[in-house]
Amino acid sequence: MDALSLPKQDRSRATRRRLLEAAIACLAEHGWAGSTVSVVAERAGVSRGAAQHHFRTREDLFTAAVEYVAEQRSAAVRGLLPQVQLIIGPARTYLAVVQLVDLYTGPLFRAALQLWVAAANDAALRARVTELEARVGREVHRMALELLGADERRAGVRETVQGFLDMCRGLGLAHLLTDDTARRDRVVRHWTGVLSDLL
Repeated sequence: MDALSLPKQDRSRATRRRLLEAAIACLAEHGWAGSTVSVVAERAGVSRGAAQHHFRTREDLFTAAVEYVAEQRSAAVRGLLPQVQLIIGPARTYLAVVQLVDLYTGPLFRAALQLWVAAANDAALRARVTELEARVGREVHRMALELLGADERRAGVRETVQGFLDMCRGLGLAHLLTDDTARRDRVVRHWTGVLSDLL
């Protein structure tokens, strides 16, 4: 079945998804300055008018794109829960640490960072990005607790998990400039030990 034979609502959803995925790729590759609605529309294979039909402004498009990929990544991590919950001890912690570090070293983080930089100089965008990041941050913290099998009612657990997630952001920043894989592997092993001892 080709795209034209799909019902109109399905075609609209497919177009929206292509635009969101193209927006994330553009942000990650070209940054905020190089990611215009026209560039995204061309990459998605749709007209600029079709893009503006789905997203009234550039800010609408890129905020929705970061949220879309965050939701997809969260769903993928949630999908790991049944597997991770079958594992006990340091092996579980290691797998959880690797998955959470991956959240901050992939294209989503790179795209989100570009949006943060743009938001630092744009008050209207800042309000939207701040709200989005607060929501994503709460979800990631909750997922981290589940993946690690951690009980944040215990003293120090909440702060340690938050410190670990802050460290993940730092690894993501370092990875933007250089291939930080070797050092990242050492840090992952270290945090696996820290979290295993605490949790």
